[in-house]
Amino acid sequence: MDDVIEKMLLCIFTRNHALLVGVPGLAKTMLISSLAEALDLSFARIQFTPDLMPSDITGTEVLAEDREQGTRTFRFLPGPIFANILLADEINRTPPKTQAALMEAMEERQVTSVGKRYPLPDPFFVLATQNPIEQEGTYPLPAAQLDRFMFRIRIEYPEAEAEKRIARRTSRSTAERATPVLRASDIAEFGREAAKVDLPGELEEKIVMLVRRTRPDEPLAPRFVKDWVAFGAGPRAAQALGTACRARALLHGRTAVRLDDVLALAPDIVRHRLVLNYHAIAEGIRAVEVVRKLLADHFDLVPKPSVARPLWRRLLRI
Repeated sequence: MDDVIEKMLLCIFTRNHALLVGVPGLAKTMLISSLAEALDLSFARIQFTPDLMPSDITGTEVLAEDREQGTRTFRFLPGPIFANILLADEINRTPPKTQAALMEAMEERQVTSVGKRYPLPDPFFVLATQNPIEQEGTYPLPAAQLDRFMFRIRIEYPEAEAEKRIARRTSRSTAERATPVLRASDIAEFGREAAKVDLPGELEEKIVMLVRRTRPDEPLAPRFVKDWVAFGAGPRAAQALGTACRARALLHGRTAVRLDDVLALAPDIVRHRLVLNYHAIAEGIRAVEVVRKLLADHFDLVPKPSVARPLWRRLLRI
């Protein structure tokens, strides 16, 4: 899970959110809780269900009685969202009204109750999970909410050797716990340093144009985008890609962003911001395939019959 962990760290170091998609049993919950332990951050888990109400997430006003003075006043009782890392487990199982309760928190880092605003802990991150198998009793995430997630990370089945280690380690009677290695101040310091990483002007322009070319109405959009995409990515995609590339460069010990940073991060940053049309759905086209094809076209990475093909496959991770 090295690639998954790296992208989750990039989200946290840049104060963003991530959506993890994978079948049950791939340790998504353990991964997030272990990350909270390693970073010494408070952690809360919400199991999203069809009957979950917005107040079950954000908190509610309760009537409190002061027996000494004989008065009654309303007092805000904070919900589980008041934590540094919030695990929104199976976020697509709750109705849009409850999903919308996260919108203000993800964007403004606050919740509003009875007209009063309550700031969330600093730092604050939403790491949501989604099960791609079962569709009955689920609700599609609104495009506006998907746009708030920096990454949509697909978690695959482990390789054979890794699965053997998992079975061997988890069969022990005592569970292992992560040791804190960073503090909240370290995360803030990393974010400040990442903002100083150089993003060359030519590469920055390429990132912006890459996002613009995901829109079918864009004159420079390739034919396959016009054929398969109904709505392209918005400006937040370019912002997220530039920010994540700076953080990845620093995480790898570099002071400048390179092309391989863009190629490694673009698929998981752009894919969930595309809305495919009926033609693409009927042909079984996936959004990530559109992004990878666009990367190859945009950066002129079309493979050649010679030795260029292994490089192409390695750079685009296919």
